[in-house]
Amino acid sequence: MSVTEERDSDRGSDAGHVLEIPSATLKGRQAYDLLRREIVSCRILPGTRFTEAELMERLEIGKASCRIALQRLIQDGFVASMPRHGYRVTPITVKDVEEVFALRLVLEPLAARGAAGRVNRAHLERLEEACRVKLTTDVGNQIDFFLEANRSFHMAIAEAAGNQRLCRSLSGLLDEMTRLVALGFGVQGVRPNIANDHVLLIDYLSAGDAAAAAEVARRHVETFREMTMEKVIASLRDSAAVVPVAPLSSLSGRER
Repeated sequence: MSVTEERDSDRGSDAGHVLEIPSATLKGRQAYDLLRREIVSCRILPGTRFTEAELMERLEIGKASCRIALQRLIQDGFVASMPRHGYRVTPITVKDVEEVFALRLVLEPLAARGAAGRVNRAHLERLEEACRVKLTTDVGNQIDFFLEANRSFHMAIAEAAGNQRLCRSLSGLLDEMTRLVALGFGVQGVRPNIANDHVLLIDYLSAGDAAAAAEVARRHVETFREMTMEKVIASLRDSAAVVPVAPLSSLSGRER
């Protein structure tokens, strides 16, 4: 479907398919999913500026689809509108690291306490093993794989705790943490190195020792906070991480 046809669909010209999701909405969701992945992984760096027209051209979408994607990214806090100057990928600051990990220090021990004696040990062990897999690819892909496996491990514990509000809160925090880790470790070209906390946590959770599991969870978050803070600060000192680059260069595959 061309951009013109999409715009016709946006105006509701096809009255015979009122139950169908408009093309603009579908394209907007697809654009949102793509851009969100690129922003969270820091393939589009914090501080990158772009215009609506550039986004429409690159993704071959109409204005309605483009605005759907941008509105959701703004609501998520990943993009900020710059009146008369387009949009900007939200920068990352040291304060972001402090806030995200301050909340994780509260929620993760709480999740561990609630999950003690209720976890599927075999499932957690499979997820933990995935965290340690070292791919024979570039560091960026290794970090992506680690972050997804690590997220799944921590969310499995939260889900075992049976508190849906806790799960939703922790899920959002882990998404934010993904971007922090991608900036810190990805820009510095190193893969996060976790110690044996996951293994110990599995042991205590399986044994139903809530207090010990909560303590390991707290210590694990504190250790990872220090590692992440160090790498993020180093990346923020690197001009390439904070100076805006060519608009959407990580998506374009060509010079503009």
